[in-house]
Amino acid sequence: MTSDKAPVGISNLPNQRYKIVSENGGVFTLMVCGESGVGKTTFVNTLFQTTLKHADSQQRRHLGIKRTVEIDVLRAQLEEKNFSLRVNVIDTPGFGDNVNNNKSWQTIVDFIDDQHDSYMRQEQQPYRDVKFDLRVHAVLYFIRPTGHGLKPLDIETMKRISTRANLIPVIAKSDTLTQKELHDFKIRIRQVIEAQEIRIFTPPLDDSDASDPAVKEHARQLIEAMPFAIIGSEKKFDNGQGQLVAARKYPWGIVEVENDAHCDFRKLRSLLLRTNLLDLILSTQESHFETYRRLRLDGSGSPEDPSLPARAPARKLSHNPRFKEEENALKKYFTDQVKAEEQRFRQWEQNIVNERTRLNGDLEEVQAKVKRLEEEVRALQARKR
Repeated sequence: MTSDKAPVGISNLPNQRYKIVSENGGVFTLMVCGESGVGKTTFVNTLFQTTLKHADSQQRRHLGIKRTVEIDVLRAQLEEKNFSLRVNVIDTPGFGDNVNNNKSWQTIVDFIDDQHDSYMRQEQQPYRDVKFDLRVHAVLYFIRPTGHGLKPLDIETMKRISTRANLIPVIAKSDTLTQKELHDFKIRIRQVIEAQEIRIFTPPLDDSDASDPAVKEHARQLIEAMPFAIIGSEKKFDNGQGQLVAARKYPWGIVEVENDAHCDFRKLRSLLLRTNLLDLILSTQESHFETYRRLRLDGSGSPEDPSLPARAPARKLSHNPRFKEEENALKKYFTDQVKAEEQRFRQWEQNIVNERTRLNGDLEEVQAKVKRLEEEVRALQARKR
């Protein structure tokens, strides 16, 4: 029913919602996964146009290859037109760097499941005003540009991750391949993904606004570009037109990061931060988290099935040396505090014993004096008689 006289006012609801969302801001968690040397750090810094993380090549040179997969969490806050977005970038150094990479994906899967479990536990608390949310909204899986296909480690890891988070495969350092090699490489990867039934995140076409064909066309272009061929660079060079652009320089010319003819960086950035940011967040809440929650509450999860989370909380981050050091430090601090309190208690108990001994001695002296006085009184009374 509509009013022909004056508007009721419900059309102002989107403005109110926009004001609430603008004041609260948003949270977006991005995980980058791939072997060392594929340009994960450079890509993250290029994506957010700032140095969120310094390259760890010098650290790798001195420390050598990491024996286990670690979890590094970087936090940043982006502001644009009075809207604030809290960004968590999760890196996985050490993945795929060893000769034997059997179950090297386990730490990554445990971390994703653990965040779902942590959020579920917080929702079960009496007070839920403030909740710590580190659920992974998107996982960028970096594929080494070999030109041959996916390795067994890539297939198994992508299959495990895709059942728990929004998986987006990307071809790292795509400028090392020719246009034909890159085209054939993408076809091979798509064939493997389809044959292995690996679920990757795709922009929704059915939910696009039918009155805006440009939105559908953009979503179709993003789907056709998958897996995204990307290039990252923190340096800027002159593109020949007097403009400084982010690019990689070679003797024969430059490869521009934000040039669609050179790579798919702009399309991937649009997918992550512009056109499908809300889709990534909502699909994490409505699909992946709800699936985990249902399986956990039903008790139907199975650690043997890669498509299901474990029945018990996947709190296995102690395998990470960094978390293990923090855990040991906390245990040592707690143990020292307990020892100090026990020592203080023993000293207090000894003081009480000493004080009781002193009071008992004083009491005996007083009793002895009273006894002597009573004897003197009896002696005086006997004399009077």
